[in-house]
Amino acid sequence: MLKPGLRLKSAVCDAEIMVIKASEGDDLTCGGVALAEEPDRVDGDSEKMNGCLIGKRYVNEAETVEVLCVKSGDGSIYYNGAELMTKDTKKLPSSD
Repeated sequence: MLKPGLRLKSAVCDAEIMVIKASEGDDLTCGGVALAEEPDRVDGDSEKMNGCLIGKRYVNEAETVEVLCVKSGDGSIYYNGAELMTKDTKKLPSSD
């Protein structure tokens, strides 16, 4: 079960994520392989290796799941078979 604050690592690359917002399911993958707290290294699905970048937040289309990439990697993050998108940053108000 996913819960906020949970840190997970990819089995296919160096990527690490932290769960920010979670929903009912727990089908979170990177490069086609399930994320885990201590994964064994395996080969990923080459079609799911688009990369994830440190400091970026990734969300699903309904924004029910949000993760923060804390270590960049070659694998893409998926939830229930759909690739997560980078979350748009909000403009801060000017300090003038």
